[in-house]
Amino acid sequence: MIDLRRLHVLRAVDHYGTVTAAAQALHFTPSAASQQIRQLSRELGVALLEPQGRRVRLTSAAQRLLAHADDIQARWELAEQDLRADGDQPAGLVRMAGFPGALSALLAPAAAALTNRYPRLVPRLREAEAAHSFDLLFDGEVDLAVVEATPDEPPRDRARFDQRPLVDDPFDLVVAPGHRLAGRERVDLTEAAEEPWIVPSAPCTCRTHVLAACGAAGFTPDAAHDALNWDATIALVAHGLGVALVPRLARVPANDAVVRIPCVDEPRRKILTVTRRGGHANPAIAAVLEELAGLAPALLTV
Repeated sequence: MIDLRRLHVLRAVDHYGTVTAAAQALHFTPSAASQQIRQLSRELGVALLEPQGRRVRLTSAAQRLLAHADDIQARWELAEQDLRADGDQPAGLVRMAGFPGALSALLAPAAAALTNRYPRLVPRLREAEAAHSFDLLFDGEVDLAVVEATPDEPPRDRARFDQRPLVDDPFDLVVAPGHRLAGRERVDLTEAAEEPWIVPSAPCTCRTHVLAACGAAGFTPDAAHDALNWDATIALVAHGLGVALVPRLARVPANDAVVRIPCVDEPRRKILTVTRRGGHANPAIAAVLEELAGLAPALLTV
């Protein structure tokens, strides 16, 4: 019989990329994690790790085993849901994670609405960026995550996670009320090519999107000011210090007078929901997904 705990260590090595990272996530020492995999290898009679320079990698046999392991995990997810089911009424704890914008604009109002509709449902929210959200899902610490897909985020194992499009969130050009473009219904980004811009200097999804949108329009923005937080960016714009691209899901504080202008080319970011494979069959998770799908489009009007 295969020890499922050892199988989970192998899955963790695949998910986190190294034995050391997997051991840290599982609260093992690297030697203990390696020992678990060696014992699993002996049980199965096949090599699961092989040298690759100074590191190790999973063998082709390990990769085939992982496909079965992910199927087992998905079936266990469904089995747990069946054992805990109380009819089709959403109930119990449902743990959600999302990046700050998703937490405030999507998950918080969805949780409030669901609590009113289903008194036995207990939502728990957690702020987390995409990479951490996938780790939390893998570790079983959250049940659903809302993440932003970006070119820099590597593709995730489709056999392990169920990723579904939620909404395409457009970026608007944000200017001060007295700006020369403030009265426009739509704007071509080339019209803002000579403006001072608020752009974060640190690597982040915001910087990636802004540079990509401006690059597609044929220019590199003049980064006059550096702000990472949307509230800080909007405050700088409100004081006439530059222009910025801001996603529509980012709420503008009431005390900051700025004007949003839709862009002709409509640069967008893709927002996804992610569960462990099999998780969407859980009535509580299904209720959250339905609420989010109804809520998101209404937030995209200017």
